[in-house]
Amino acid sequence: MSDRFLLPRLPTFWPNRRQFLAGAAAAASWAALGPSARAEGTNGKAHALAMHGEPKYGSDFKHFDYVNPDAPKGGQLRMSVANSTTFESFNPFIVRGSPAAGSGGAYETLTIQSNDEAFTQYGLLAQFIETPDDRSWVSFTLNPAARWWDGTPVTPEDVVFSFETLKTKGKPLYRFYYRSIAKVEKTGDAEVRFSFVPGDNRELPLIVGQLPVLCKAYWEPRDFEKPSLDLPVGSGAYRVTNFEPGRYVVTSRVLDYWGRDLPVNVGTNNWDSVRYIYYKDEAVALEGLKAGDFDFRQERSAKIWAIGYNIPQIADGRMVKEQIPNEDPTGMQCFAFNIRRPIFQDRRVRQALGYGFDFEWSNKALFFGQYTRTASYFSNTELASSGLPQGDELKILEKYRGKVPDEVFTSTYEPPKTDGTGNVRDNLLKARALLQSAGWVIKDKRLVKQETGEPFQFEFLLYDPMFERIVLPFLRNLRRLGIFASLRTVGIAEYQNRLDNFDFDMIIGSFGQSRSPGNEQTEYWGSAAADQPGSQNVIGIKDPVVDELADSVISAPDRESLIQRTRALDRVLLWGFYVIPSWHLRSYRVVYWNKFSRPAISPKYDLGLDTWWVDPVKAAALASKQSS
Repeated sequence: MSDRFLLPRLPTFWPNRRQFLAGAAAAASWAALGPSARAEGTNGKAHALAMHGEPKYGSDFKHFDYVNPDAPKGGQLRMSVANSTTFESFNPFIVRGSPAAGSGGAYETLTIQSNDEAFTQYGLLAQFIETPDDRSWVSFTLNPAARWWDGTPVTPEDVVFSFETLKTKGKPLYRFYYRSIAKVEKTGDAEVRFSFVPGDNRELPLIVGQLPVLCKAYWEPRDFEKPSLDLPVGSGAYRVTNFEPGRYVVTSRVLDYWGRDLPVNVGTNNWDSVRYIYYKDEAVALEGLKAGDFDFRQERSAKIWAIGYNIPQIADGRMVKEQIPNEDPTGMQCFAFNIRRPIFQDRRVRQALGYGFDFEWSNKALFFGQYTRTASYFSNTELASSGLPQGDELKILEKYRGKVPDEVFTSTYEPPKTDGTGNVRDNLLKARALLQSAGWVIKDKRLVKQETGEPFQFEFLLYDPMFERIVLPFLRNLRRLGIFASLRTVGIAEYQNRLDNFDFDMIIGSFGQSRSPGNEQTEYWGSAAADQPGSQNVIGIKDPVVDELADSVISAPDRESLIQRTRALDRVLLWGFYVIPSWHLRSYRVVYWNKFSRPAISPKYDLGLDTWWVDPVKAAALASKQSS
């Protein structure tokens, strides 16, 4: 998910590839960055860095292909924030306090990614980028026009301060992402250089470009780690102009925004303002959309998509319902175990519980057949493992033979299947055999540990009631195995706090992936992240093999080796049964009031809502229909 106006539905795990703002930094491993990977610039400096080869857009480009450079400015976009009761902070970079919707719009990064390339970064706050062939450092020359809202220039001191503050006081992911940066220093009136520790971390120059830059003059005298509703000084295109905790946030386009004419911004930032409206309940939010209280909704529920929009507003054209295809990696949405819990530490137990989830029945009875079962952490990409390992992938895995499950070499991974009738008896028999082999037996109709008599019970934690109808059938199937699992739905603030402190047994997790994975893999699965509160290794994986494979992905010297190393990592994770894979969809389901237009070309890897605009003709026609 990477549209600057859309909030990720799950509180963690989705890398934000367009902006490094919402607490989930993105990463993409890139090949040897020699002269062919750098666009022509001034004195060896470049306007962009590409993952492979050259950037799609040259130094003289006017705008991205997926925007309308003549899109009119004006109007308001109204969005909902459902299942959220309130917010406590306009600082999205810290663990404490729920950040307000739209608060990330105040902050800009050194570079920004295009949404029709695998991974290329173009200058935003930085006008030029320079890195040597050995990638031992990267230097950014700031755009002399870059300004904070108070009119003062963005300086190298701001960049250095931002790095040091985020690494020491920000969310744990910043420490992981920046741990290979040895030194940051001002090297000129408008230049700052990041020097790296020795190693083969080939993506670091691009990761550093995603650094959110904070205003030192504003933040230095304040407690950065303390949630606050004070409005910060930023440099972005939108600033918060009105808010009421628990009800709404309004961000308005900065009329004298310094970067409005940059090629990376042409055709974007088209709304005069964006209003985020808070709803405690998803059902109430849906009714708010139908009533015209807000304008746009990205639908997550297959049931609502199938039957919830049989309404006059759609039939008469006042509202639009459409699916917009994308080429995004689908990542891994799943039921995620917390393997810090003793009952989930045996791989056979985790495998057994997977037999209790009847996807085929769920897809037919609950999802109206809309979804595809996920069978890879890197689904919908060439990075996904399949069949048996061969060639270079097999060579990579051979060194771990005996340290990884034998099935890695002998079996093709497939999630358990059923006939979709709801009869899961055969799968439950397989589950029972696995549980017995792990020392669990039935006593008085309950599954207990044979040695201690400890009952097998756990809590499934949710923050969104929408998922209850999906989880409850799974728990009922587990009950037939003698497993007594409870379901608890809590507010999002409590949920996030429990997640940050790993205070849960099982959750619905969603691990987003990029077209070219990199450093985020150590944050997802690395041993060093497992005990760090607030990290994204919520599962608690501590496996030296996984650590080595994740490191090898980061250091891949070219695209082909990246593919093979990622497939090997994928295969080991799958056979570890750390999650029960669920499903994915390869399109965006959107419903909106018919007053918007969008470019003829959609970005491959993003919804691109920030490229839409209020169409005056459509808006007038809608107003006429509404009043008649």
